[in-house]
Amino acid sequence: MFTTFIVQPIFNLLVAIYALLPGHDFGLSIILFTILVRLLMWPLIKKQLHHAKAMRDLQPELKRIKQATKGDRQKESLMVMELYKERQINPFASIGLLIVQIPILIALYSGLTKLINDPQSIVNFSYPFIQNLSWIQNLAGNIGDFHASLFGLVDLKKAAFPSGGPIYWPAMMLVIASAFSQYYQSKQLLPDSKDQKGLRQILKDAGSGKQADNSDVNAAVGRNMRFFVPVMVFIFTIGLPSALPLYWLVTGVVAIIQQGRVLNTNEDELEKIAEDKTTGKVIEGEVIPPKNKNNKKSKGSKSSKKRRK
Repeated sequence: MFTTFIVQPIFNLLVAIYALLPGHDFGLSIILFTILVRLLMWPLIKKQLHHAKAMRDLQPELKRIKQATKGDRQKESLMVMELYKERQINPFASIGLLIVQIPILIALYSGLTKLINDPQSIVNFSYPFIQNLSWIQNLAGNIGDFHASLFGLVDLKKAAFPSGGPIYWPAMMLVIASAFSQYYQSKQLLPDSKDQKGLRQILKDAGSGKQADNSDVNAAVGRNMRFFVPVMVFIFTIGLPSALPLYWLVTGVVAIIQQGRVLNTNEDELEKIAEDKTTGKVIEGEVIPPKNKNNKKSKGSKSSKKRRK
């Protein structure tokens, strides 16, 4: 069922792009395929990014709640959940995007592995209407015309670090670039706070008998994940055909652009709202006259007039 409903449709989408693309460059087909997938997922991605931005902007308020509760964990948890409910924030919103991305990655890996081990599968594993495309019919007669390369410079069938062979540096550059894109993508979503404790400092305080705060631990773990994920991507892709690091690299670059667009748009909107509110406060301050000594004197003068009468 996974092959029929997930692997084969994703494989056929990639093959259709490859067959219709002028020049039939397989690497460029993967790039266009990745961009198309990210665009199709845009509504889900945008929702997830709005939640991530909202979570990042809540850090000062979460810190104030922590100070107000003074170590009462139960009260702190209730206030935090109430704040999430008030702002309509779901802290687990990013899980949905992860659930969608993992099957796509597995399906793409399965399809690329099938294609690399048996190039004839580009014909046999395709839907009938794709088999009728002129370029696929040409490959059916001569599969040797299929070249899994990126602009003729990178052999996408080769791994960066093949077993028993030298390093294939064009693929290694893709692996390094994909890991760096994952690092910057993670860093882009993290809140910039200079007063947050590092994981080493938290462990040091815990060793001296101080109780660690959950929010500090979660923030420290999140900051360390920006290094953990790129390292895992590097280790995972270094032994795989370079077509997969290419997909991961393009995914990271497109994600950085999408994140930057959403985060910058939100900041502009928040600044506009803040300016409007500030302007409103100034107007209210000008309308309502402040109390001064002259008012008291005027009251005194009225009472003195009554006494004279």
